[in-house]
Amino acid sequence: MIKELKKLPLFERVDSKIIKELIVSGQITKGSYPKDVTVHEQYSKCQGIDIVGSGKLIAYSLAANGYETIVFEFTKGDIIGANLLLGNLNKYPMNIYCTANSTLFHVSKKAVIDLLREYNFVIPFVKSLSLNSQGMNQRIAMYTQKSLRENLVDYLTALSAEQDSKSIILPMSKKQLADHLGVRRPSLFRELRYMKEEGLVEINNRAIEILFL
Repeated sequence: MIKELKKLPLFERVDSKIIKELIVSGQITKGSYPKDVTVHEQYSKCQGIDIVGSGKLIAYSLAANGYETIVFEFTKGDIIGANLLLGNLNKYPMNIYCTANSTLFHVSKKAVIDLLREYNFVIPFVKSLSLNSQGMNQRIAMYTQKSLRENLVDYLTALSAEQDSKSIILPMSKKQLADHLGVRRPSLFRELRYMKEEGLVEINNRAIEILFL
């Protein structure tokens, strides 16, 4: 497990002896979770941090009418719970759910407090907190300041840069994309249809040809 942890940014420069002691004492454990499993339920207490070793998870909220809003996505190396663990409101504000078979390294609160005395742990930990804050700010801007068209253009532009092509493949279903953007499916489908009619995109299931770039 030490070798696996050393490949992750949070533990990359932490002394192996320290990691070993935490593993032996049960302060760091490893868990495997299949797709479609909820790892943490909304409002449950955060008792440690989770580091994604493999797979993919999302943080989503569920409204009373059953409408889902995906707020964060977590992939290898990402940290779950870092912004909650040491706060007064240390309950998960959203469900943490596996969208793929995933491996998580669980680090207890005591271990985190001990590790915060280690400079080589503190820097990536603080960076994670910063990225989490930036992600939340982007979400707030998405939900309150931009139109669906603007958010779609931003998302497709980012995908084009990530895939280095104007012919992109959506990494999720259109239902999941609607949840990701915080809108209902009919609204997303309608906007995509308008964009196609205006000659901005060509759409074939998950394959999208971007014509506005």
